[in-house]
Amino acid sequence: MQIDYYLATISPFTYLTGTRLEAIARKHGATIAYKPMSIMDLFGRTGGTPPKDRHESRKAYRLIDMQRSADKLGMPINLQPAHWPTNPAPSSYAVIAAAKDGSGDLGGLVAGITRACWAEERDIAQDDVIGDVLEANGFPRSLVTSGMLEGAEIYARNTEDAVEAGVFGAPFFIVDGQKFWGQDSLDDLDAYLATKG
Repeated sequence: MQIDYYLATISPFTYLTGTRLEAIARKHGATIAYKPMSIMDLFGRTGGTPPKDRHESRKAYRLIDMQRSADKLGMPINLQPAHWPTNPAPSSYAVIAAAKDGSGDLGGLVAGITRACWAEERDIAQDDVIGDVLEANGFPRSLVTSGMLEGAEIYARNTEDAVEAGVFGAPFFIVDGQKFWGQDSLDDLDAYLATKG
């Protein structure tokens, strides 16, 4: 059983996923295909609105929802981080390179990159920040700059695949044709996988 994990490294809700997906996958013997994508391109192509362009009431509620979720999960969060929005491509390419490299903890890498943005006031578009997170999760720092062309191609392909698969936000999980949107759908994903065992 494979879980396709469509993620955005600048998404607060990808951050709030933490490493719970990896725990669920281990529990059910599932694998995870990490698919970093361009969330802004996805919004533009699937009827979504970037946060900055939403009505004030939606902006306000988004922050309330983020804080409630973080409190429930016991995760620190800065609702208005210093380095957001930032360019998500470099960190996404690093995740893609790390998936190919396979030497470290990929779930920890995604969690670490998003935590750097949403809890540590670090700019995840910067090579030194990405390198620190790679190294902390057992990957070589050199992945920051290796395979960038291939990373760009896969990043674009992941975004295309997301549109074709009916993905419209992040995080988004697809397994066996079943779709689960948002970090708050992880319990539903867990329950679904339990029926497949």
